[in-house]
Amino acid sequence: MTKNIATILIIDDDEDVLLSAKLLLKKHYTNIIIRNNPKEINQILSKEHIDVIVLDMNYRIGFNDGKEGMYWLKHIVGIKPEMVVVLMTAYGEVELAVDAIKNGAFDFILKPWTNEKFLATIHAGLELSKSNQKVSILKHTNKTLLKNDAKKFGPIIGKSSAMMKVLDVIEKVSHTDAHVLILGENGTGKQHLAREIHRQSSNNEGSFIHVDLGALSESLFESELFGHKKGAFTDALEDKPGRFEMAENGTLFLDEIGNLPYNLQSKLLTVLQDKKVSRLGEGIERPFNARLLFATNAPLHQWVLEGKFRQDLLFRINTVEIEIPPLRKRPEDISEFVSYYLKVFKEKYHKSHLTITDEALNTLKSHKWPGNIREIQHTIERGVIMSDDDVITPSDFNLSAIDTNKMTDIAVYDNLNLQDIEKLLVQKAMHKHEGNISKAAKELGLTRAALYRRLEKFNL
Repeated sequence: MTKNIATILIIDDDEDVLLSAKLLLKKHYTNIIIRNNPKEINQILSKEHIDVIVLDMNYRIGFNDGKEGMYWLKHIVGIKPEMVVVLMTAYGEVELAVDAIKNGAFDFILKPWTNEKFLATIHAGLELSKSNQKVSILKHTNKTLLKNDAKKFGPIIGKSSAMMKVLDVIEKVSHTDAHVLILGENGTGKQHLAREIHRQSSNNEGSFIHVDLGALSESLFESELFGHKKGAFTDALEDKPGRFEMAENGTLFLDEIGNLPYNLQSKLLTVLQDKKVSRLGEGIERPFNARLLFATNAPLHQWVLEGKFRQDLLFRINTVEIEIPPLRKRPEDISEFVSYYLKVFKEKYHKSHLTITDEALNTLKSHKWPGNIREIQHTIERGVIMSDDDVITPSDFNLSAIDTNKMTDIAVYDNLNLQDIEKLLVQKAMHKHEGNISKAAKELGLTRAALYRRLEKFNL
């Protein structure tokens, strides 16, 4: 007979009762824990993931009023509201049973029990426990998805030979469970590609959970990825599953993996190897089943040689590597992006009759696009907004003011507005280093995260 995977905790001061219950339940469930003192509850709950607690009502000799059991019931429900608790007593007053259920008990068993009744109660309690766990995870998952899906993702655009090769690899790898590392400059659409892999995968009915590691501080890393227990730190007001749990039977996309500090890389490696996570402050290992995708614009292979990135972690995450070519290396795709975003923004701004002149289109085709797809998206949107007539002209894009090929040196720059100068410097650095975030940030004297913020600030 196949056992149900579950941990049942039984607490009773009668050793015969404990032994009888364990002998009965261990035939049906994988892990049975017995204790004769309810004072051990806190310690057990901090170390073990308990599905159902079977709790005796009386522990002191000569006292049969059930007050101790009621006290511990309220204590358990107070620290873990979702916990399923079944009470046992040899004194079956209806009033006590009703009072216990009002205070959070799932059900009530009289001693001596019948095996059929006992097993049926535990089975029903386990089903409720699993349901509670799913609801808790789904609640946090939905919150995360609402934040992550603030932007809508359109189709994969591009018919150039370079993009055809990328799409061919996606088709081959999507139906496997292989780890995929997506490489590409800032703005090339790495998250978009990850979502396409998820869409084509066999687990596409599960959630797609996106984590920007570049936006996570070291203090939040474990809490966000692995979850935390209530009270683990000052703001931990409730038990919270991490992103690994939220992505169960779906896809977890760890973006900007190159931004992960070296001292945290070993923690991530351990999780990937063991396929288990422990919530912060809990210590209980929870297995997870999620497809893992990774992305970065950092030169990870070079960083391994420089000691900035763990070689064993790189080997773990890059079973398959996909590199998205920058827009300047596939100029034949520019027209498709222009056509797509024109349609999007004409509809958004109610300018359905708007067209683009050949001169404006040629201006877009000749631009180097250091910000890649993100830059062309913002440029088309600006052109649609700024157009006064039924056509978009080159001046509507204002590319002459930001064209990195025509930038004048700062020494002779007449505009002394600090924000404009800062924007110019960022553009020059991005152009000089062909969109490489790490090199541009180093030359500007900024961290990668600080440069990202400026790119978003200036819509680059």
